[in-house]
Amino acid sequence: MTKFLFADIILPLAVRGRFTYAIPDEIVEDIRPGVMVTVQFGGRNHYSGIVCRVHDSKPEIKNVKPIISITDKIPLINEFQLKLWLWISEYYLCSEGEVMKAALPSSASLNSFKPRLETFIKLSGNFSESELNIILDKLKKAPKQQDILSSYLSLSGFTDGQEIQPVSKALILSESRSSAGILEAIIKKGFLMSTSQSVSRISGVDDYKEPIKLLSDAQESTFKSIKSEFLEKDIVLLHGVTSSGKTEIYIHLIEEQLKKGKQVLYMLPEIALTTQIILRLKRHFGAVTGVYHSRFSDPEKVEIWKRVAGKDQPDSYRLILGVRSSIFLPFTDLGLIIVDEEHDGSYKQHDPAPRYHARDSAIMLAAMHNAKTVLGSASPSIETYNNAVNGKYGLTELKERYGLIKLPSIILANSREAYRKKLMVSHFTPELLQAMDDALGKEEQIILFQNRRGFSPYIQCSECGWIPVCIQCAVNLTYHKGINKLVCHYCGYTASMPSECGNCHSTGMVTRGFGTEKIEDEIKIVFPAARVARMDQDTTRNKNSFKKLIRAFEDRRIDILIGTQMISKGLDFENLTVVGILNADNLLNYPDFRAHERSFQLMEQVSGRAGRRQKQGKVVIQTSDPANKIIRLVLTHDYVNMFRMQASERMTFNYPPFSRMVKISIKHKDRTQLNYFSEILGRDLKNIFGKRVLGPESPVISQVQLWYIKTIIIKIEREKPPAKAKQFIIEAIERLEKEKGASSLRIAIDVDPY
Repeated sequence: MTKFLFADIILPLAVRGRFTYAIPDEIVEDIRPGVMVTVQFGGRNHYSGIVCRVHDSKPEIKNVKPIISITDKIPLINEFQLKLWLWISEYYLCSEGEVMKAALPSSASLNSFKPRLETFIKLSGNFSESELNIILDKLKKAPKQQDILSSYLSLSGFTDGQEIQPVSKALILSESRSSAGILEAIIKKGFLMSTSQSVSRISGVDDYKEPIKLLSDAQESTFKSIKSEFLEKDIVLLHGVTSSGKTEIYIHLIEEQLKKGKQVLYMLPEIALTTQIILRLKRHFGAVTGVYHSRFSDPEKVEIWKRVAGKDQPDSYRLILGVRSSIFLPFTDLGLIIVDEEHDGSYKQHDPAPRYHARDSAIMLAAMHNAKTVLGSASPSIETYNNAVNGKYGLTELKERYGLIKLPSIILANSREAYRKKLMVSHFTPELLQAMDDALGKEEQIILFQNRRGFSPYIQCSECGWIPVCIQCAVNLTYHKGINKLVCHYCGYTASMPSECGNCHSTGMVTRGFGTEKIEDEIKIVFPAARVARMDQDTTRNKNSFKKLIRAFEDRRIDILIGTQMISKGLDFENLTVVGILNADNLLNYPDFRAHERSFQLMEQVSGRAGRRQKQGKVVIQTSDPANKIIRLVLTHDYVNMFRMQASERMTFNYPPFSRMVKISIKHKDRTQLNYFSEILGRDLKNIFGKRVLGPESPVISQVQLWYIKTIIIKIEREKPPAKAKQFIIEAIERLEKEKGASSLRIAIDVDPY
């Protein structure tokens, strides 16, 4: 039997490569891929790392440090996870250590995880009813103790003649309004006893399961089409219009996999905004359903992690509903991955590294498990739809809404003309005001979409035009009326509202533009009787704030909901009939090659919230350019022609999906030094890639948190192997890092940016 002497270890560092350590004799039998160990790195620093390979090949260095200790003999990471980490690090040009930091909830929590213990109270013996009545009568002189025992008997089921159950100490004390000392006194008398019991940190799921609904004819046809496509393709795009019933098809696909004993990952762009889908799936699949997202605490994340890893345990999760980080969970037998709203930008991680795309990484994860992938969207990304029409992915379409409900009618409101004719009321055109007035008169609900939070995007001196800017970033400060502060949405810097101009000292400071906070204020003036609420980052910072807002809207306690793009995702309201898009122009005019695609997707998604049940919805789009080609396509819900138009433009200018893109961001706190080093890197890359290199140039936001920024974009032909091109990029960056003074640079690589 081979005795392995060395282990390659992944450490949570932004340094490419693995690190080899010697395995001490006393732990050699316990070292295997996936276990966590403690090692020394550098001078005195100790790190927890993951063993990824054991071998007997001595490295070239003379002194190989030994592993200090093994944290746990049971592997925390399985072979599928190690493969995924390696693929992400190679494809997205980051270190495996950076992937490790993103993937693990917390090494400390994983190692020291203990179940949460809760104190429960139960009877200390098998008392008969008459004996208990006698005990209650002893206790007449201690009425508080009598209250505790009475509360216990009621809560435990004894009073109702049911089987007696232990009751949590906290519940008894709350119900009896007593103190812990009084409870201890009755325990000392021998009538009650306390026990500790392991309790889940995750809110429970009722084991009751609703029967799965029968599919409509259109849904059944699509379901069969997906299964037919799966015979030849591992990836299928489900292109279904909003409210077509895609979720019900997913439920039937999930049911098939769970019956086979397989695991299923159902991915959503933002868990907090998809409460309705989560509740629906939990009602169908019960306690095997788990949810995973960033708002859980580390101990909660570790509990979910262990329930996913323990596939055959009684309390295991076999269906996970998760955001992008859920791809890192320890799945052992995936049968299906569903990526809902696959076009959504939230699936892309921007900062810090790894800058991965969860949709593309999920496709790779599914391939590693020999599983299938369904990508679902009413307005797929250009890349995904291109792969489908070219035959790389299977394609199935669902073109009608469930129950044959009509798609919403869309009205274009010319805001420029309305301003010219002085018909605007605040920021609302006559068409939108009329639609809202009609809806409120029928006790129907309204959503207003404005993709800017805050009260005003900026304030300005009416005399000289001076605008307050962030002291750390090259951006205007946004005015938030609720806190009466100017806020930077990039670094969080805040400043007091100035009483005078910082340039000419005039007192004529005025607000410009409008955000969700200002819309909320003005809607309350225009419709004083309406119940108004706002959903944006400022109103949803707390863990359960999304749920409360959504529940209030479902219960019709809100008439008008104002929000940013978060209101476009995963919401289904029976009584919502009118959607207003307040400023389509600021979506379309963003300097990004994806701006038109994303504008179409966002307007289509927001529009899809209206009239999802028995009533046809109405959407009012306010724009100063009603002849805009993208807006005209939204008017007819014409995704296919939007795709053709965008694909033609991108082919002409060699943008994705007809090329791959890598963006390099170079940052320095000295602008002169940044220009110097970025020019060196730009010249080096142009010597390799020629005209395929764009830049270096300053981005729209050219300074963030005192760091000046330059970007370089490299286009790589689709038909050429990307690995070789990426290696050239790494080598060019390594040459730059050897330049004198380059240690003060920060360099970030983003593969498939935007």
